[in-house]
Amino acid sequence: MHLPLPKKSDYTPVQQLNRDGVKALQKHDISKAKSLFYKAYLIDPDDPFTLNNLGYVSELEGELDRAQRYYELAAANTSEAVVDRSTEPQSEGKIVAKVAGHAQQNQLKVNQLNSQAVRLLNNDRPAEADLVLQQALKIEPNNPFTLNNMGYAKEKEGELEEAIRNYTKAAASHSLEPVVVTIKKDWRGQPISEIARRNAENTSLELAKAGDVESRVVRLNLQGVSAMNRNDRKTAREDFLKAYRLDPTNSFTINNMGFLAELDGDKETAQSYYQQAQDAIHAGRKVAVATRTDAEGRSMGQVAEQSEGLVETTLAIQAETRRSIGGPPVLKTRDNKVVVEPKKPDSYYTPPEFRKPQDRQKDQKQGPPQLKTRPPN
Repeated sequence: MHLPLPKKSDYTPVQQLNRDGVKALQKHDISKAKSLFYKAYLIDPDDPFTLNNLGYVSELEGELDRAQRYYELAAANTSEAVVDRSTEPQSEGKIVAKVAGHAQQNQLKVNQLNSQAVRLLNNDRPAEADLVLQQALKIEPNNPFTLNNMGYAKEKEGELEEAIRNYTKAAASHSLEPVVVTIKKDWRGQPISEIARRNAENTSLELAKAGDVESRVVRLNLQGVSAMNRNDRKTAREDFLKAYRLDPTNSFTINNMGFLAELDGDKETAQSYYQQAQDAIHAGRKVAVATRTDAEGRSMGQVAEQSEGLVETTLAIQAETRRSIGGPPVLKTRDNKVVVEPKKPDSYYTPPEFRKPQDRQKDQKQGPPQLKTRPPN
């Protein structure tokens, strides 16, 4: 006997769109997958697969609240339908309502912070990304994606030793999870531990070459700017001073010394540093990282000239303000403290040997000199 077996029915439009969307995600094409899932949603807004997939895309994009809402809607569905195709093999064959919202709240938050940090790093804002990634590490200290991103941020900030430490820790996780939201396109789809291992090796080679004075000065200036952007003025001052001791002729270093003087309220010294920076070594090089975003991409000489102009304007305004207030000029120290002059006595006594001959003769006639006070006003 031959028993005819029922043929597998064709996929519905919603099912086909979801399958195509999952294939797009496996190829790391988030934009295409998102478009396909939204088309499925417009056909059937209650389909649990579609809701779960939209939640996953939102999670990848760092939209924590939106992802959580989609997952809750998918989990609330009472359907017994099972997952046929997934970016995560362990989810296949399971009921969709049970795998919806697979990530815990903390994991969602970590993903959101990493997505935010990646956007900042792509916009050359490593100091801000550093602060965001610190929050993610507090939630999950051993997350390989966070550690790799932190290593990249530290590398951009000139802190190569810290970068290597973070890269190495991420590589030690041996995680085979692929990189989806990434800083560099060639990272996408590769295991995160392998990416971190390569980054650690490349940064170690870079550190080995960074032993000469010029490389050390560049790193110290980068570290100082990064610390300043994190509002860590103490560390920034230490880094800038170290750089200045190593090479007081470097334009970037001189400009940073002017910035420190300006922060201290010493406008005249700041102006002097800015003037020197305009003609110093490397004045023609472009600024990569700065405390002011409008300075990035411009030559160091141009930035120093602008800073000098701003300080000069401030000094002129202060001088005009003092003139408008009136009153006698007041002598002040560089730290803006009023100099108190010692009081002068009302009269002075000059010993005879230092007096003129005619005055000595007059004194002999008038008797010994007497000290007198001024009459009261």
